[in-house]
Amino acid sequence: MMPQKVQGLLVLAALLLFSTAPIETKVVNSMAECAEFFLQRTPPRIPGILEEGRILDQNRYKPICQTYNNFRTFVTLYDIRNKIPVFSAAKYKGQGGGRPRNPAWNFEPQLENNMKPAEKSFSYENQAGTKDYKQQNPIFDRGHLLPSSYGLTEEEINSTFTLTNIVPQQATFNQGSWNKMESCVKCVLDKYCIDNNDNKEAFVVIGAQPSDGRLLNNKINIPSMLWSAFCCYSSSQNRWLASAHWGENVPEEKNSKKYLQTKTLAELFSKLGGQFNVFPETHCPLETTVSEFYPNLENECKCPPPDLSTTAPPTTASTEVTM
Repeated sequence: MMPQKVQGLLVLAALLLFSTAPIETKVVNSMAECAEFFLQRTPPRIPGILEEGRILDQNRYKPICQTYNNFRTFVTLYDIRNKIPVFSAAKYKGQGGGRPRNPAWNFEPQLENNMKPAEKSFSYENQAGTKDYKQQNPIFDRGHLLPSSYGLTEEEINSTFTLTNIVPQQATFNQGSWNKMESCVKCVLDKYCIDNNDNKEAFVVIGAQPSDGRLLNNKINIPSMLWSAFCCYSSSQNRWLASAHWGENVPEEKNSKKYLQTKTLAELFSKLGGQFNVFPETHCPLETTVSEFYPNLENECKCPPPDLSTTAPPTTASTEVTM
């Protein structure tokens, strides 16, 4: 009979071997597993990348059903070559809490061949790590695509602090016109898309346009542009509403009065080279924006009380996206 001490050592060795064995990466082939975060459960259409919910190059583009404390909170399509998300999408549910103090940044273990702790000094193979964002003279923020301010619950807010939901964003741009735009969109969604009758049909998609080879620390693609779009059915207006915004990822003057203009979905489609349809096969209007309710939104993304005297009569007509 084997001595008890030897048996114990063998068991310990087996446990150590098991704990360091590679963990199989679970990658979904379709965005259907995260469909609840898309309007009418329909993902964006990106020719050659994402078509009818299918990811064409599964070796490069990885769908992530972002999860926190076992709650699914939003979805991201991640580009492991550029080390940045293509887009993040979510269902907006209304006012939530504020930004957490000293939030912990998370990483996505399923993108790696081995599960490793999110150490600040560690560099990952398929995604950006905290170390990769370090700069001697910081000019780039870890810029959220889906902002924490769009979260309703603690899980939704904290889950946005993941390295798969951020890009290198010029700090003054992130803290300037982009931040003002996020607040503006949130104001519009709260006013027209979320009501006391539990109407919660506001959907947002935020993306990054990769640059042609500009890298942070020789690893992370620095996007040339960030964009944001939303669509919802407004029961108060009895119609579908949609708008888009975008901004170049370039420095801005501190305390600048710059605002991002409010654009239509058709204009965003054109800006993205006709290669990115954000809300395909839905009833989101292509040629109108919410600036008819907030006239200042056309030139300055602000959100004052609407001038109801200039509001067009409600209509039930809708335009189906066919791009």
